[in-house]
Formats: sequence, C-alpha cells, structure tokens
Amino acid sequence: MQLALYQPDIPQNLGTLLRLSACMGVEVSLIEPCGFPFDDRKVRRAGMDYIDHVQLLRHNSWERFNEYRKSIQPSARLVLLTTKAPLVYTDFAFAPNDILMVGRESAGVPDEVAAACDAAITIPMRPPLRSLNVAIAAAMVLGEALRQTDGF
Repeated sequence: MQLALYQPDIPQNLGTLLRLSACMGVEVSLIEPCGFPFDDRKVRRAGMDYIDHVQLLRHNSWERFNEYRKSIQPSARLVLLTTKAPLVYTDFAFAPNDILMVGRESAGVPDEVAAACDAAITIPMRPPLRSLNVAIAAAMVLGEALRQTDGF
C-alpha cells in the first residue's frame, strides 16, 4: 500500500500525512511541485520526528510519477480519492499494492490526472458540505484499505 500526494498546498497537511504513513508503515510518493518550499519548518513541525521513519519518494512531476508507477509497480492500481466519484470507498475492494492518491487541497487533480487513475472513490457526506481535510480523508480511506487487506 502506498499514498501518493499530488502537489500538496499546505505544509501542515503534508506533515500530517507523512506522520500517518510512518505510523502505518506506508510508503509515500510526493508528486511535486508543492505549493510551498518542501523544507519548510512547518512540514517538519507537523510531522514531528516521525518524518525520519517514513519512506518518502519525491517525483518532480506527474509524468515522472506515472513513469515510476508503471515501471516499478506495473500491477499497482492508482486509486483517486475525490469528491467527484460515485463509488463510496467502503464499497471498493482494495488490494495490498494499491496506490491511494489525494489531490491538492485547493483544486484536487486535473482532469488528465483523474483520467489516468484506475479507480476513483469518494467519502459520502451530508449535503451541502463539500469535502473533508485531505489528511483526514486519506486517514479514513487508508484505514479501510489496510483493514480489508490485513495490512495492520
């Protein structure tokens, strides 16, 4: 299981996601550019000393990440967490080598990135509310994915 973070905007969310990944033993692919300098002290502050315990792969573009995932993990599915999907995440059958991708906090992912994903899932919410914090959404879905795949 892996988390892919598409061009994150908020360093505190990146820090939180790195901490989550360290605690769950999940590799992280960071798809750059970020909306802030990566070495920002806010990232380290949010991630605390957990950042030293996460396997972080940095990709300088979407194209580089896509090449990586196809060559290194050809059977891995790219699963997009999005508010635009009809499929609820608890109804999705996760596999141990899935890559769960979250988009930018401000804009999600571009249409061409969404089209390249193997699946798209959503977290149901009551109307008229739009979305959860990206780190909370990732934690919910990662928890379900790890539960389904005996990944804990």
